[in-house]
Amino acid sequence: MNTTTINVSGMTCGHCVSSVTEELTELAGVENVAVNLNAGGISEVTITSTLTLRPEEISEAVAEAGYLVVANNA
Repeated sequence: MNTTTINVSGMTCGHCVSSVTEELTELAGVENVAVNLNAGGISEVTITSTLTLRPEEISEAVAEAGYLVVANNA
């Protein structure tokens, strides 16, 4: 299993979480998506997959849901 953690800006509620989760689970190999919602800030999204996901495909899926993947400045 591969685990990828990304930061997503703009999510504010459960509907946002559902939208992002739905788009990411449509990617090939994705088994689970866990979102740590930080309403109005940067939310941490952890993706568990059987395949290695390309950053571009993750960003495209998040963008399809209407949100933006942001760089981790930590």
